Amino acid sequence: MINWGFLGAGFVASRGMAPAVHASRGAALYAVASRDEQRSASLEPKRVHATYDDLLADETVDAVYISLANNQHREWVTKSLEAGKHVLCEKPLGLNASEVAAMFDVAEKNDRRLVEAVWGRWHPRFVRLVDAVTSGEIGAIEHIETAFTFTSEMTENYRLNPLMGGGALLDVGCYQAHAWVALTDGAPDLAIAKLERTVGPTGVDLTTDVSVRINQTITAHAVSSFTLASQQQFIIHGSQGHIRTAVGESFTTWNEPSSLVINDRTEEFPTANAFVEMVEQVSDVINGAGGWVVSSADSLRVAAILETIAQFPDSR
Repeated sequence: MINWGFLGAGFVASRGMAPAVHASRGAALYAVASRDEQRSASLEPKRVHATYDDLLADETVDAVYISLANNQHREWVTKSLEAGKHVLCEKPLGLNASEVAAMFDVAEKNDRRLVEAVWGRWHPRFVRLVDAVTSGEIGAIEHIETAFTFTSEMTENYRLNPLMGGGALLDVGCYQAHAWVALTDGAPDLAIAKLERTVGPTGVDLTTDVSVRINQTITAHAVSSFTLASQQQFIIHGSQGHIRTAVGESFTTWNEPSSLVINDRTEEFPTANAFVEMVEQVSDVINGAGGWVVSSADSLRVAAILETIAQFPDSR
């Protein structure tokens, strides 16, 4: 049994992760610490700690889930690892590639697991999608078309603060970069062909529209936005066919049936909770009982890709 401690009790922690830990085999929600002890208690842990440091000092906690603002990830991932805890941290793992590399160095030094919580990668449909591509069911992959856009009345939200790691690219572009890495053997060779971004009054990118070439033979186009109409799209074209997501959001389908179209065949997936899949498999890996987790190599590569896009000049 892995005793989990949460740093933060916001929307994802309360709506997604806490119910998942309670529902998972081999896992227990032992402790929560946040700015609001009443909110912490609402997640129904066995203990509520007044501070993050108090939780990290609790020897009963085996692993920590971190769902703080992006600019707080490095500090609390580092402190958690140095306190001897395994860590599952919300995406994006860091603000840039050097932060992510530094965190994995600390994990290695302390012989602890550090995993990026890109929960959609554990969804059975995503697993099947990657398998269909890598096994050659649509021939050689030629193009990846993705989008993750939504409109929201965000006020006083860290996603609009550049100093806190805000912006559409880091918030929803990371899902699409993870898809590139998962589908193209780590996307070791990536070149940007075109980039257009819209920057809002606070200085963050409200929309990032990027076209790239991966491994010299694959093109990809991704749109990340806080201002465009809500859409999730995931289409892969190959030399002998195509794959696209159908029923269920492309990247964040949750507690609902979903489907995948491979060429002219539709595959149906029963209701699944990728948060539960993630918690159970991360817990298994910590216990040495099998399981799969997003690799450090994938997280490092995604961070490098996002940083490359962020630093690239607009094509306009």
